Amino acid sequence: MSKVFYREPLHHYPSIHRGAGVYLYDREGRQYLDGSGGAAVSAVGHGHPRVIAAIRDQLESCAYAHTSFFTNAPQEQLAEMLAKRFPESSARVYFVSGGSEANETAIKLARQYWMARGQESKRLFVSRQQSYHGNTLGALSLSGNPGRQELFGPLLHDWPKVLPCYEYRHRQGDESAEAYGRRAAASLLEAITMHGAENIAAFFAETIVGATLGAVPAAPGYFRAVAEICAQHEILLVLDEVMAGCGRSGSYFAFEQEDVVPDIVTLAKGLAGGYQPLGALMARAPIHEQIVARFGSFAHGHTYVGHATACAAGVAVASVIEEDNLLDNVQTLGDLLRTRLASAFGDHPHVGDIRGRGLFIGIELVEDRQTKAPPSARLGLPARLRNKAMAEGLVCYPGGGSANGRDGAHILLAPPFIYTEDNVDELVARLGRALQGLELN
Repeated sequence: MSKVFYREPLHHYPSIHRGAGVYLYDREGRQYLDGSGGAAVSAVGHGHPRVIAAIRDQLESCAYAHTSFFTNAPQEQLAEMLAKRFPESSARVYFVSGGSEANETAIKLARQYWMARGQESKRLFVSRQQSYHGNTLGALSLSGNPGRQELFGPLLHDWPKVLPCYEYRHRQGDESAEAYGRRAAASLLEAITMHGAENIAAFFAETIVGATLGAVPAAPGYFRAVAEICAQHEILLVLDEVMAGCGRSGSYFAFEQEDVVPDIVTLAKGLAGGYQPLGALMARAPIHEQIVARFGSFAHGHTYVGHATACAAGVAVASVIEEDNLLDNVQTLGDLLRTRLASAFGDHPHVGDIRGRGLFIGIELVEDRQTKAPPSARLGLPARLRNKAMAEGLVCYPGGGSANGRDGAHILLAPPFIYTEDNVDELVARLGRALQGLELN
């Protein structure tokens, strides 16, 4: 009997043996095509020799030294690389171990920033329904995900939630995409009126909504409108790119496609490509400067902040993405994958929508294409789809609650950036077999 406390103790997990490129192999020798990068993590694939060599070199030099005593070269180098990609090279980078920590850090940073400005009433954090920002209590409080929050409700902050920007379900038939984007953004303005701008520290949003909705980009102009509202009311704009960032959407930062610059952006997942646990927060220079001027330090920290080996992996992954022009591949293969998915499943009776950007694509499943009626949560469709896909040798990321937080289902695809056209065809074929005979009753 295993002594592991599994996340699903009643589920049988095959034991992973090795990874090579875009494939994973279990100890029984079965091959699985990685169609989701785990959870949008594996940016440069598995077993990449340059990343492994960088980690090995750092381990031989110094695996870890606490950053309250030392800095380290990989941390400095990766921060410089990220700052050069950010629209303002003066941005500062704070390294953590994952996405939940990054968003928790953003909450504390925003709070301390406003205290440094003498605006101590700013204590509320606004986010969106149908969102997910992490599993620590602060990040879970931000999340608009009833299924993940249900057990922990009494422990969470009751922070305001505004409408998502979700065209497939909420854009009206006579409404242009731009008009819908403005209407969705106006929901933030309503929350500001209700709660008072003087009490709101920041607005959090996923630039492309990941696990909760399945790769949903915002309507045109939505984020420009949101950024203007935040600026007018002295509210920080925090964009969560834990899933969508680090090249996943086809640009290094997903917000580059929205013509906005956030005050804070959070990253993880693909930052170190799964080779080490690594997340990051990037803040515009005035936020850093204000805190230093008022307090001299940031009252926050974790044991593994700026971990040397994790940052060495991050440097290597970022270098591979740049040197191998993988962002071009993400754009080209992303377009191809959406085209092939539309060809294969565009008329499927239970496929309602195929959306996304780059190699970050969602397929929404419905009971009826005309009414968009969502599958009931009682069907347990995400788990069934995961198991069927695994049986066909495909790792994908099914999710539930797409329609209203309870009902609905989608499949998230986020394959490694090193995919080829043959891999795209293989993914579509294996997914097609997994969807054969799909029943929603």
